[in-house]
Amino acid sequence: MDTIPTEHPIDFAHPLQTVEADGCTFSYRENGDGPAMVVLHGIGSGSGSWVYQLDGLADRYRVIAWDAPGYANTTPVDTPSPVAAQYAEKLETLLSALNVVPAVLIGHSFGALTAASYASRHSELPALILADPANGYGAVDEETRAGKRDPRIAAMRELGPVGLAEKRSSALLSDNVSADARGIVQWNMSKLNSTGYVQAAHVLANSHLIGDAPAYNGPVLVMCGSEDTVTPEEVCRPVANAYSNSEYLTLPRVGHASYVENGTQFNQAILNFIEMQND
Repeated sequence: MDTIPTEHPIDFAHPLQTVEADGCTFSYRENGDGPAMVVLHGIGSGSGSWVYQLDGLADRYRVIAWDAPGYANTTPVDTPSPVAAQYAEKLETLLSALNVVPAVLIGHSFGALTAASYASRHSELPALILADPANGYGAVDEETRAGKRDPRIAAMRELGPVGLAEKRSSALLSDNVSADARGIVQWNMSKLNSTGYVQAAHVLANSHLIGDAPAYNGPVLVMCGSEDTVTPEEVCRPVANAYSNSEYLTLPRVGHASYVENGTQFNQAILNFIEMQND
């Protein structure tokens, strides 16, 4: 495997920005004007993974990609073992600081837990999109939760962010992935903060997306890559079924990092869904 670069062109095209709010620092990237489209990354990623959305959707939306608590320059949460609701509260703080009311909220994988929690308390949200969503393990017993959580934490402690990127990033991708997309996934994973990643592993173990679903009746799109082996379609379809007003879409020939592997396909699916809501 090639050496993972310490810099990526996205840092120049869409540099990290920061804002202070409620005693915390938040980092994020943004591009474009118009209605706000807020995008939330997965556990092994960061705001820099949304380059194809920051580039490809900015002609219609103000695309805002946050860094979750403990990622990049965003302040971690205070609780060692948090839940998704605490991350949703931090998202509310960031959006308030930016004076943003989202027109579209997109959560990928672990980010879908935060997105679903936010939607559960914001019935006015016009559209919720969950891509390759992680349901979380909050509804199962502690032994099962520990079995999902602890190996992630051990891998981070053993390998560190760069080692994790070198050994584990391929699990997020299909065999069809381009070199550019592979590089984006690896680079973002190599930039992880151990503290934030460990807290996020606890969020996955403690939270339950489907449990939040009944509280939101707005339009929902659930998408999953046909080659996703992390949250495969048999995991994603029940998420869609848990919402009263949802659609399910298979994204062909892409793995878990579906929005990176084929940004054009992903973006078009978003635009098609939103257009149908506006008809």
